[in-house]
Amino acid sequence: MKQTVRLAAVGDLHVKKTSQGLLQPLLAPVNEMADVLLLLGDLTDYGLPEEAQILAKELTTVVRIPIVGVLGNHDYESGQHTEVCRILTEAGIKLLDGEAVEIHGVGFAGAKGFAGGFGRGTLGAWGEPGMKRFVQEALDEALKLESALARLRTPRRIALLHYSPVRGTVEGEPLEIYPFLGTSRMEEPLNRYPVDAVFHGHAHHGSLEGRTSTGIPVYNVALPLLRSSFPERPPFRVVEIPLEGSSREELPRSGTELPPASRPPVPEQGVAAPRPS
Repeated sequence: MKQTVRLAAVGDLHVKKTSQGLLQPLLAPVNEMADVLLLLGDLTDYGLPEEAQILAKELTTVVRIPIVGVLGNHDYESGQHTEVCRILTEAGIKLLDGEAVEIHGVGFAGAKGFAGGFGRGTLGAWGEPGMKRFVQEALDEALKLESALARLRTPRRIALLHYSPVRGTVEGEPLEIYPFLGTSRMEEPLNRYPVDAVFHGHAHHGSLEGRTSTGIPVYNVALPLLRSSFPERPPFRVVEIPLEGSSREELPRSGTELPPASRPPVPEQGVAAPRPS
């Protein structure tokens, strides 16, 4: 039985129609470095089926470990997210939208999340109908995550989001766009149903790590941020989760990060979109 599970996580791949062949060399090391690959939204650039087909081919060609992910805002852009989801699911990628799955004894719960701001600046459902609809979208996403977390029965649990649930991992972005990068409403279910770690993307120029108010580690794994922070590493974050020998209270809240593999810097072109989120 495995004593640990290694999670490799990356978001914001922003695969375009011109991205064929570009992801395979980036993700090739993941099979030796991790047991599960997590994809944290904005998998495509415009949410087009053609982009999803390219991504599916790239992943199935090179990745031999289980893949779990969530969609991001870019994957909804063209109104074809259902088709994008179908293509990726048929390629063997488990996409979570209020669902949960267990792999290697670790439970994974996921949802896209939404915007709305953090702490005292969280947008409230007051005023115009449009404002109330905006807030309701965040509430609906939080409910999806809570429902998924409540179904997990594994001792080790991981949450997947695209938007950030905490302010800490968006710091570094322009202050004016913080409310569009996530919301504290997604933190509430995480505190009610504690997990060992949270992974998200979206904030391309945010911070690598933060914590919920109860101390749960939150990792921002947006691809542009990982490339700029760790140019010598493969473009994904690897965190090791122990399975045996420690209770939840004894487990280090940040898990154990594996040392970087020896690898030359990865070229920036062709995968990540130039837009900030």
